[in-house]
Amino acid sequence: MKTKLRLLLFIVAMYVSGAAFAQDVSLYTQFSGRYDFVFIGNTLNSIENNSIVGQPSPPCTILNSSSATLNLGSGNSIQNAYLYWAGSGSGDFNVKLNGQDIAAQRTFSILNPRGLPCFAAFTEVTAQVMATGDGLYTLSELDLSAIIDPYCPSGGNFGGWAIVIVYENPNLPLNQINIYDGLEGVPNTINIILGNLNVIDNVGAKIGFVAWEGDKNISVNETLSINGNVLQNTLNPSNNAFNGTNSFTGSDTLYNMDLDVYDIQNNINIGDTSANIQLTSGQDFVMINCIVTKLNSQLPDATIAIDQVNVPCNSRLVTVDYTVYNVNASNVLQGGVPIAIYANGILVAQTQTLAPIAINGSESDTVSLTIPDDFPDSFELVFVVDDDGSSQGVVIESNEANNNTRVTVTLGTSAPLPPLQPLWSCNKGLGKGLFDFSVYENLLQTSPPSVISFYTSIADLQTNQNAITDIQNYNAPGTPMTIFVKVDNGSCFDVTSFELRTRKCPPIVYNFVSANGDAYNNTFFIEGLRDVFTHFRLSIYNRWGYKVWTGDNNSTDWDGEANQGVQISQAHVPDGTYFYVLELNDTDYPEPLTGFVYLTRS
Repeated sequence: MKTKLRLLLFIVAMYVSGAAFAQDVSLYTQFSGRYDFVFIGNTLNSIENNSIVGQPSPPCTILNSSSATLNLGSGNSIQNAYLYWAGSGSGDFNVKLNGQDIAAQRTFSILNPRGLPCFAAFTEVTAQVMATGDGLYTLSELDLSAIIDPYCPSGGNFGGWAIVIVYENPNLPLNQINIYDGLEGVPNTINIILGNLNVIDNVGAKIGFVAWEGDKNISVNETLSINGNVLQNTLNPSNNAFNGTNSFTGSDTLYNMDLDVYDIQNNINIGDTSANIQLTSGQDFVMINCIVTKLNSQLPDATIAIDQVNVPCNSRLVTVDYTVYNVNASNVLQGGVPIAIYANGILVAQTQTLAPIAINGSESDTVSLTIPDDFPDSFELVFVVDDDGSSQGVVIESNEANNNTRVTVTLGTSAPLPPLQPLWSCNKGLGKGLFDFSVYENLLQTSPPSVISFYTSIADLQTNQNAITDIQNYNAPGTPMTIFVKVDNGSCFDVTSFELRTRKCPPIVYNFVSANGDAYNNTFFIEGLRDVFTHFRLSIYNRWGYKVWTGDNNSTDWDGEANQGVQISQAHVPDGTYFYVLELNDTDYPEPLTGFVYLTRS
């Protein structure tokens, strides 16, 4: 009862929402190369739904598993495999294939003529079929038995599965395999346009159908045609196209589903790029789920990819690395194929391929583009291969709809940086100085925040190497010196610089000398003197005014020894207070500095 109620609610919801209509059959994928295709699969119906007139109706039962055998034989290698399954009801989208769980990757739905839902599902099973190869395939746990009661009076209960397999054989001609899918149904009439065809040679052309719910015993105006020509084969007469048959195995007991293939060599013409499939039915409800075509096709397939866009800072010159491919192809792509380059839909440059590109080959190149000044900083860049600049191509390809690639480009811009004044520090000798850059880090910070880094050379800045780590205590090895600043906002960076300079600051006198050899205050130290005031002269006098020592930039510091006057012979001068006269001999400091210094040896 709950199942029937859910079914009823689903039917009502489908009518109200308008979602009950079928999904148009359209191109899913295509292959170009030495390929062909085959279908395997089986029904879940154990007997035909609609009995022959005058005989009793079959029981309303359905299986939940069935099997089929794949026998490709030697020389054939599986390229891709796609599983389709379908049935009455709103859907069972979790099944097993040879015991492995399968979940639907895509689903389809439709209402039958009585307003009851039917479903189909799809999953790619390439890896599993490649691993299994030839042998028995069993689909199980497709359980529809609980919901088929409303379908039975009209013979609408059905279930089944199919695997569409594309395989390669080096002895095959070059073919184009197109796989189309969706879910469309009759009675009355449906027309399906198969696009993306390129008929170079119609020899060996064929078309295959995966269809559901066709009844062998109903053949009221049931025709299948291509380009106005009615199709038929030994299993499928012209007035009963979908009648529970498998053209690949010759079976006519594939109840309520069809795996049929037709030769269409005489129904399609060289040069065709599309085909019109028409299905009519005056009574039987038939659903087309998948159509596969095979056409002899020796064509290239030009595609293009943008590999990298190089955007310099504050420049409208953009360099683009790109690659042209000839992958899903069955012929060489000629050289000189034009490439048009558009920015925001406007043609900004043109180039072309250089040499012929082999099947599955590629060619990479680089082009430089100057973006017009009136373009915004962010724009869409589109590369189109096989485009002469007027949206016209010069090459017939297996797929004319995959020639472009696009990317959004943002030009790198940065705000102008203010000029930076020199930083000053006291000369520590020979132009050395201690500097704090944090004032400029704060000044140059932006919103949103930028990464600000400091370098001693422009080469290090450009390569992001050897950034100065301690900007609050930087010991400059010599001045004047230029510091380069990088302000990086993430998409672009700008550069500025400032100079480090030193000045001669007044010396600092430490006027205590303990000449006792303990490594502390053993000499008369004056900070900021040596190698700063290179022409200084320092004189030491005792309390009676006699000079006992004199020195300059080439002398060692005074350590309590006499080198002047009568006491020079005594070496050590006695403990006590002495006086100094420091002549800096510098225009900024014309007057000598004087003071006292206390000497002790204790």
